[in-house]
Amino acid sequence: MNYKSLAEEIIRLVGGEDNIASLVHCATRLRFNLKDESKADTAKLKATKGVMGAVSNGGQYQVIIGSNVSHVFKEIMGMTKLDSGSQDGQEKDDRKIIDKVISTISGIFTPVLPAITAAGMLKAVLAILVTTKLLTNDSQTYQVLNFMADAGFYFLPILLANSAAKKFKCNPYMAMMMGGILLHPTFTSMISAAKEAGTGIAVFGLNIPLASYGSSVIPIILSVWLMSYVEPFADKVSPNAVKFFLKPLITAMVVGIATLVVVGPLGYIISDKVAAVMHAIEARASWLVPTIIGALSPLLVMTGTHYGIVPIGINNIMTLGYDTFVGPGMLVSNVAQGGAAVAISLKTKDSEFKQLASTSGITALCGITEPALYGVNLKTKVGLYASIIGGGIGGLFYGIFGVARYATGSPGLLTLPVYIGGDSMSNFYYACIGAAIGIIVAFIVAYILYKDPANETVEEVKEEVKKAPVKEGMVTISAPLTGEAVALSEVNDLTFAEEIMGPGMAIIPTEGKVVSPVNGTVAMI
Repeated sequence: MNYKSLAEEIIRLVGGEDNIASLVHCATRLRFNLKDESKADTAKLKATKGVMGAVSNGGQYQVIIGSNVSHVFKEIMGMTKLDSGSQDGQEKDDRKIIDKVISTISGIFTPVLPAITAAGMLKAVLAILVTTKLLTNDSQTYQVLNFMADAGFYFLPILLANSAAKKFKCNPYMAMMMGGILLHPTFTSMISAAKEAGTGIAVFGLNIPLASYGSSVIPIILSVWLMSYVEPFADKVSPNAVKFFLKPLITAMVVGIATLVVVGPLGYIISDKVAAVMHAIEARASWLVPTIIGALSPLLVMTGTHYGIVPIGINNIMTLGYDTFVGPGMLVSNVAQGGAAVAISLKTKDSEFKQLASTSGITALCGITEPALYGVNLKTKVGLYASIIGGGIGGLFYGIFGVARYATGSPGLLTLPVYIGGDSMSNFYYACIGAAIGIIVAFIVAYILYKDPANETVEEVKEEVKKAPVKEGMVTISAPLTGEAVALSEVNDLTFAEEIMGPGMAIIPTEGKVVSPVNGTVAMI
């Protein structure tokens, strides 16, 4: 694939570089914020070789590329002056509130997913090594790998600060400083000491709630959002002669103290309440959410809004230590899509489609579903229905048995080790069984219902046509009008000039009068 040519074509079809406010990418999609979406040619984009689909949803214009998206993204960024994640603050934003929220969540979390996935996979590798007794919990190798994995989670506020700053259009390094303030060893030790002594912490007489922010999500996002208002104010009130150091000083003092005293604790409370709601649902109807997510994830992926629920899963892990909703539901949905695509690959006789279905099915089993969704399941409809049924039944199984993941990672068979945790291996075994249920159910449904168009026979209906008797010899037909006879090839209409309708002749009329050349009934004009 020529990524450069594809990138140039995509830029042209979304309305040109001037129409692009910002651009980020996830595992399979280019996610544009366009200034005017009406300038994008969706039909031509969908027909472009190398593009699997295009959709506008959640405040973003999304071009689905597949696993090669990073190469196309790199080419686009190299041939434009775009700053990944940034957006022209002068552009008017007429999107709906819900679109803005989804776009913001996606823009903040998408860039940090590789780091979170790496941390989760390290945890999974550790779990396998310990389970197989290749490592022990007290070995130095285990401890080193463990703190390497923990770094991706513990310093999550700093990672989110960077992407949030780009989304909220403020200085990313000042934002990362706010994340550092929340995680500073002195601050964390002061909290521990105050809790043990039963005392408090104050700054300028303002009480600082004793909350810990390691691995937190919402506090830093609120802090950077506040900075997006304070920083322009600091720039406005700072004289040019001293702006270089006065502007960051005002920003750091105001936002830093406000984060410790108000914004951080507020975010901590919100995170805690969200986790409490999830815990309450788990206690009363543990089967409900995994079933819904397992069944409807393909539809969320189609609209690109699946990243809107990713923070819930991350927040569950950071606050509760596990996630029984988002991760399990997405896992069984992904593998169900893979099962459906593989079934179709075995059923179809089209060699090209067979290759697409088999490769995309395997990719879906590993956690990346867009190639299977857009290239196979959505195209055949049967694959989509099968994956919804398989994902729903597998999600129901997960909900009934309370299957939980203990780390993050792209939901697929390769990340099943993140389900190793708790007091026994039963959770992991149930995770494997649920995934198998999703795959098998989707496979069976797709295999039974799918009919290869190449194998469908069409019964031809032969009509008996009564032929009119034809007189032998010369037949004279009177001209229907008076005029000059010319060759049919001289007629401007190519349908007649090329004798597509059959041989004949043309007459250039000299009178505006047409008469029937034969006796009969006028059937059509």
